[in-house]
Amino acid sequence: MIFSQRISSIKPSATLAINAKAQELRANGEKVVSLAVGEPDFATPAHIIQAAKSALDEGFTRYTAVPGIPELRQAVAAYFAKNYAIECRFDEVMVSNGGKQCLYNILQAMVDPGHEVLIPGPYWVSYPALVQLAQGVPVIVPTEPEANFLVTAESLEKKVTNNTRVLILNTPSNPTGCHYSQEQLNDLANWAASKNIFIICDEIYDQLVYEPAKPASLCAFWQENKEKVAVVNGLSKTFAMTGWRVGYTLAHIDLIKSMTRIQSQSTSNICSFAQRGALAALTGSFEFVKEMKTAFAPRRDMTLDIINSWEEAYCPKPDGAFYVFPRVDSFYNQEVSNSSILCQKILEEEKIALVPGEAFGDDRCIRISYAVDEKVLKGCLHKIGNYLKSLKG
Repeated sequence: MIFSQRISSIKPSATLAINAKAQELRANGEKVVSLAVGEPDFATPAHIIQAAKSALDEGFTRYTAVPGIPELRQAVAAYFAKNYAIECRFDEVMVSNGGKQCLYNILQAMVDPGHEVLIPGPYWVSYPALVQLAQGVPVIVPTEPEANFLVTAESLEKKVTNNTRVLILNTPSNPTGCHYSQEQLNDLANWAASKNIFIICDEIYDQLVYEPAKPASLCAFWQENKEKVAVVNGLSKTFAMTGWRVGYTLAHIDLIKSMTRIQSQSTSNICSFAQRGALAALTGSFEFVKEMKTAFAPRRDMTLDIINSWEEAYCPKPDGAFYVFPRVDSFYNQEVSNSSILCQKILEEEKIALVPGEAFGDDRCIRISYAVDEKVLKGCLHKIGNYLKSLKG
């Protein structure tokens, strides 16, 4: 068969590939612990599940409006208004199949063939592929662990050309967990606006920011510059709803209309009863989020303490999400010469699934999720440390 050049350039998701390999080992009777998949180890709250069940019982199983049922769009607008002190209407938001489809829709609407999209690296694995699917050119802007993997206007400036169209920002970050302050985020937004570069700000982890750090968002910037930014968010991380596929976008009404046209010809509306669950999430209590943060913060601190005991490893302290991204290339040798081989060896020999930094654009590092039981996490981290030590001979 002959396939398009577009599909030939797209790599499968490394995180899902690692998880598939771990599941294969489990199917063969191996006990594998996954520190690879990016989802909370909490169950979706009962009131959200009940709302979806009630929707099914009521027969709420038909097509809905493509950008989401009106009451859910109102709830999304209210979320942004309450959390970031802005004014927005329901027609300035839309609901899609997770944050990934939000990003896909925006890039399809904003990027023409040959347009360049600036992506700070390390980056979430799907950003470059989504740009390529829009026939754009991903331009990676490297960052350093000593600078908390945060990009600066100066480093972005070096990558700007006449074809630069979009800048993608992600805070807190997947894979690093590092987080821009509001001042830093504003500075980047102002720089991009001065260059007429559209900003996509992925804030999917905005509720998972740990004290003393504070949440940061471009919602207020959007309020004053609606044609220059789109904010992407969703419920996967906030309410442990990864499988529900509910994401949403805050954007200029004309961009929302364009994204709706794209979605109408691809997936149409998202699952009807998942929307009812999402409505219950956004209009109900957020105590669940506090419980997750209370659990995650000490896990993060323990993880950092153990990683800091690995000689020659380096890991900046993340302010959000539930990942660490330590630099471990000092342990590489002739046999284990990159992050992919390292993660493969650790999976095969220690039965621990990790994600190679190569998948995120930084082969010096590995991504570790601490969204697992604390006792299990501690044991895994010590095993990883011992394995790395063994590579030194």
